Amino acid sequence: MSASLIYRLAPIGSIVAWSDGTPRPPARFKKKLAAWKTCNSQGRLIRKEGERNVGPTSLSPYFTLHEGDLGANGVIAIRIHRTFSLDSNLTFQVVERPALGSVRVFDRAGSSAELIHLADNRQAAEEWLIRNRYPHAIVEEVTADEVAADHIEGRAAE
Repeated sequence: MSASLIYRLAPIGSIVAWSDGTPRPPARFKKKLAAWKTCNSQGRLIRKEGERNVGPTSLSPYFTLHEGDLGANGVIAIRIHRTFSLDSNLTFQVVERPALGSVRVFDRAGSSAELIHLADNRQAAEEWLIRNRYPHAIVEEVTADEVAADHIEGRAAE
C-alpha cells in the first residue's frame, strides 16, 4: 500500500509495517542491519494530521506510528515515533487492525489528538485512565465500519 492509502483507510490503532523493499542483511553486519531497520519496521498508528498552513507555507498531510519505547523498570524514558508524509516512497502494509469493541484512549479531543492507549474494552480503558492521569483524555470505541474497511475494491487491504 502507499502512504496515502494508509492515511485514508487504516484506522487509528492499527499495526502498520513499512519497507523500502531491500533484503534484510545478515545479523553479523550490525551497522548495515541497523540502517536497514530504519526503513523496514512496524509500529502502531497513533495519529493522522491533515493538510495545514503555517504562515505562507502549506504542510502536507502525514501520519505517525509509535515504533517502541526505551526505558527500564517500568519507566519509559524515550518514545520512538516515526512520521511519514503521503509522498513517502516506502511500501506500507496493515499488519493488524484494532479489534471490534476495543477502546482507544486519545490525549485530547479534536483533529490533532494522539492515541495514547488501546484497551480491550471500555472498563479496561477507564482503569488505565485512573492509573495514568491525562486530564483531557477521551475514549472512543472501535466501530464495525472501521473493522469492515479490511477490504478495498474486493481485495484485502495489505
